[in-house]
Amino acid sequence: MHRLMFPSVLLLLSLVATLQAAEPTVAALEGIGAEVTQSGGVVTGLKADCTGFGDEQYRLIGQAKSLKSLTLSGPDLTDENLAALAGLSQLEMILVNGGKITDAGMKHFTAFPKLKQLSLFHFSRGVEAFTGSGFVELRGLPELRRLTHAGATTGDQAMEAIAQLTQLESYSQWHNLESPQGWVYLTRMPNLKSLRIGQRLPARGHDLTPTLDGAALKTIARIQPLETLSLMEARLSYDDLAVLKSLPNLKLLSVKSVDTPAADVERLRELLPNVRIDWEPLSEADAELLTKKLKI
Repeated sequence: MHRLMFPSVLLLLSLVATLQAAEPTVAALEGIGAEVTQSGGVVTGLKADCTGFGDEQYRLIGQAKSLKSLTLSGPDLTDENLAALAGLSQLEMILVNGGKITDAGMKHFTAFPKLKQLSLFHFSRGVEAFTGSGFVELRGLPELRRLTHAGATTGDQAMEAIAQLTQLESYSQWHNLESPQGWVYLTRMPNLKSLRIGQRLPARGHDLTPTLDGAALKTIARIQPLETLSLMEARLSYDDLAVLKSLPNLKLLSVKSVDTPAADVERLRELLPNVRIDWEPLSEADAELLTKKLKI
């Protein structure tokens, strides 16, 4: 009798293991409030507000091993939660809005070897254990090409670490707490072809000197590989912008939510005949943003 039961027990254990390893159903993922995208009947994208999520919800997401795109929002994402997603080896894009990841926890992103794009908004705001130095961990992601880091309470230490990600081709940053000197770190990025930058946010205890201004552009003009440059939330004159003539590969310049007179833009077009310049006049809302929110 025991001989007959033993194979049955093994079969049952095997079945349980198979079920545990199986990817969760769409219904199960939607049951935790996630929005899913499918391709060919396979779940390839997931968006979720993770506020209030516990270990069970993160384990469920971590079993969706066919995911290529993942968007998580909410203030509760921790190092341990991120580690629980380590099985998502097919991920190519991650967006996190919020969270409380530490510098030490940044190493968990290296569990996603195919990651090409990482966007971090309001990431670990006010978390003392996150200075941004942990960005160096992303050197372990050879396919990573695009990084966005915006709305954070980090400064130059984060920029210094990001500059070590020499695989990056595109970087975007705005509403952080960098100093006017922070831009110099970006000149160390040998493959940076696209840069989108906006103004620092004013914060108690921090210098209110604008960080995106004419002096900053003199530094930006040293990033020789740049092909696309997007400038936001600043007051820039023709003389400020004219230094961009030293960028030999520049093809597109976007100037939006920027206080630059139309006459200066026309002069700039004459100076840079081979560069497409996308410019929008400053709206009343933009002018109020510069004065009241950004205090420049």
